[in-house]
Amino acid sequence: MTTDPTMTRIGQAVELHHHRGRREAARDLFAQIWDDIGGERGDPLHVCVLAHSMADVQDDVHQELMWDLRALAAAGLVTDERVAEAGVPLSVAGRYPSLHLNLSECYRRLGDFDRAREHLRQARAGIGALGDDEYGRLIRDGLERLAGQLDEAGDR
Repeated sequence: MTTDPTMTRIGQAVELHHHRGRREAARDLFAQIWDDIGGERGDPLHVCVLAHSMADVQDDVHQELMWDLRALAAAGLVTDERVAEAGVPLSVAGRYPSLHLNLSECYRRLGDFDRAREHLRQARAGIGALGDDEYGRLIRDGLERLAGQLDEAGDR
C-alpha cells in the first residue's frame, strides 16, 4: 500500500479507467496531476508511473507513444530506495518489461516492426524481475501475444 499522496491520486485515476471505464475522466485527472507535479521536471517516480498510466488512456497511438517514451526516460532516474520510500511494491526493474511491452505495441501499430521487435527483446530480457503472480502473468501473456503479432507481420 502506497504512502505517497501523489501515487494515491495516480491510483485513483487508474481506478477510474480500468475499473469504472471512465477513460476521459481518468485522462483529465492524469493531466491535472501532471500539472501538479511539474510535468517532466517532477519526481521521476511520479513522472514514470503517471506517464505510463496516461499512455493507456490516449486515443491516438502517437500520443500514447509520447507518454510511454516519457515513462521510460523517467524510469532510468528512479531508484529502488525511492520506490520503497513511496510504499510502491514493484521494483524499478519490475517496471521495465511493461514499459517495453507498451512501446513495442505502439511501434507495431505504427508499422515500425524493427523498433517493435527491439522493445519486445528488451521486455523479454527483463522479465525475470517479475514474479509468478497475476501481474507477471499478465505481462508475460502480453509479450507472447505481441510476439505472435510481430511474427505474423513478418518483414513487411
